[in-house]
This record gives sequence, structure tokens and C-alpha cells, in this order.
Amino acid sequence: MDADTDEVSLLDLLQVVADNLRLLVLGPLAVGILALIGSFLVRPTFTATTQILPPQMQQSSAASMLQSLGALGGIANATAGLKNPTDQYVALLKSRSVQDSLVERFGLLQRYEQKYLQDARKQLANNTVITSGKDGLIAIEASDHEPAFAAELANAYVQELRTLLSRLALTEAQQRRVFFEGQLKQTREKLVEAEHSLNASGLNSSALKTSPQAAIEGLAKLKASITAQEIKLASMRNYLAETAPDFRQAQTELSAMRGQMAQADRNQQTQVGDSDYTSRYRDFKYYETLMELFAKQYEIARVDESREGAVC
Repeated sequence: MDADTDEVSLLDLLQVVADNLRLLVLGPLAVGILALIGSFLVRPTFTATTQILPPQMQQSSAASMLQSLGALGGIANATAGLKNPTDQYVALLKSRSVQDSLVERFGLLQRYEQKYLQDARKQLANNTVITSGKDGLIAIEASDHEPAFAAELANAYVQELRTLLSRLALTEAQQRRVFFEGQLKQTREKLVEAEHSLNASGLNSSALKTSPQAAIEGLAKLKASITAQEIKLASMRNYLAETAPDFRQAQTELSAMRGQMAQADRNQQTQVGDSDYTSRYRDFKYYETLMELFAKQYEIARVDESREGAVC
């Protein structure tokens, strides 16, 4: 009885397997074939990577000239400990200006099948990863279905960054040149007026260079340096935010000079009388020093304007 039952159960099992043979064998086989076909239909994505070493952030040549003058010799350098500017270059690479240039350069509206520029820009951002490492290098990873285009796109980011930096550098130099050109003209007129006023007091031009008024000259030069620093800050507002490191450094320098001015003014009050001659002589030396400052900065701006701005 038990043997018959076991034999029937085995036959039943074989019958079930036979009845579901298609499902058990052909089903997984069909799924595998479909997966294989799908893998060929899906276009592969290739990623190209390029790395760049961003240029070191250089101090404005106009600021360097101001710091090199004797009147500013005692001011500490406020740039110590500034953060690495790598993040600034990463932001420039991700900027709309660079993205729009790449969209136009490679016809990404058609390539990405987008109707609007903002959609193509978004697709470009999704296909690109830009990061900065602890080693100071910036990595640009561009992905595309074509490996050659991915490599070309990654390298194009570097080229567009160079173009953008050139344009920014030239614009800043032009602004400085025009600004200091105007200041130079105004100061020259003021210097002529101060010289005429001083001559009217009975002091001839040959005596101006041999006058023993060292304290007055030092105070006038320091006052001129403060004025130049204030004007430089006004100029920097045209192309720098007030939170920029260079702008904050200029503010620190101005505060230090004002402190020196207050101390020097107190010392002069006890050493030199406030005569009419003293006042006119001080004004003359003030505009003379200011003229020298602006003339040097104007020439530096002209040189910077004629120089290529590419730094990559």
C-alpha cells in the first residue's frame, strides 16, 4: 500500500514538471535573451576626466604699488592665511557664462534634444562633475555616449575658463585705467593750484625741494596715501564685492593708515606751527605725492590692459 502511494506521488511530480516545462525552462531563457538584447540596445555612457592646477591668486598690481611706497611701509600684510582660491575657479567653471558658451559651441540644444537654453544648460550640468581636491587640483568629468565628444567637452571647459579669465582681467584693467586717468587729471589741476598758492606766499620753486619741513612732508605724504587708498577702494567696488579678500585687505590697510595719520597729526601739532606757509606747503606736498601715486597706478593699469589676461 505504501509502495503504491510513493509510486503515484512520484508520477504526479513528474507530471507537474512536464506540464510546466515551458514556464520552468523557457521562461528564464526568454528573460535572459531579452536582457541580452536590452544590453545591446542601451547606449553606453563614457566619462572623460581632465585635471587642471588653478593659477595662484595674484594681488592687484595697483595694490602692490601702493604697498611698495614708503608711506605704507609699516602696514602688515593682511593676506596671510587666506583660503585657497580653488573654489572660486570651480564656481567660474560652473557659471552660466561658461555653460552658455559650451551650449553654443557644441550645439547642445540639438544634441540634447532640448527646446530651451535653460534645459540644455541643466542637461550639461547633469553630464558634468566639477570638483576640487585637497591636492589643489580641479577635476572635470564630462560624460557622453561618444567617448571622443566626452573628452572634447572636458577639455573645452578648460578653454572656456581661460577665455573667461582673460575677459575678466581685461575688463578690470580697463576700469582701473579709466578711473585713474580721471583722478590723475584732477590731481594735476589741484597740484598746479597748490603750487601757485605756495609761490604767492613768497617761497620760490627752488626752495620747495630744500625746505626743512620734514614733518610736514611726511604728514602730507601719509595724507595722500590715505586719499589714494580711499579712491582705490571706490575703484575696487566696480569689480569686487565688499566680502572679497582683496577688498577686506584694502580696508585693513586704510584703517592702519588712518591710525598713523592721527598719531602723526598729534605729533606735528607740538612741533610745527599752523602758519599760512605751513598750510600751503602741506597742501603742495599732499597733491605732489598724490600725483605720483596716481601716475604710477595709471601706468600699471595701461600695462595690465595691454597684457593678455589668460592665466590658465
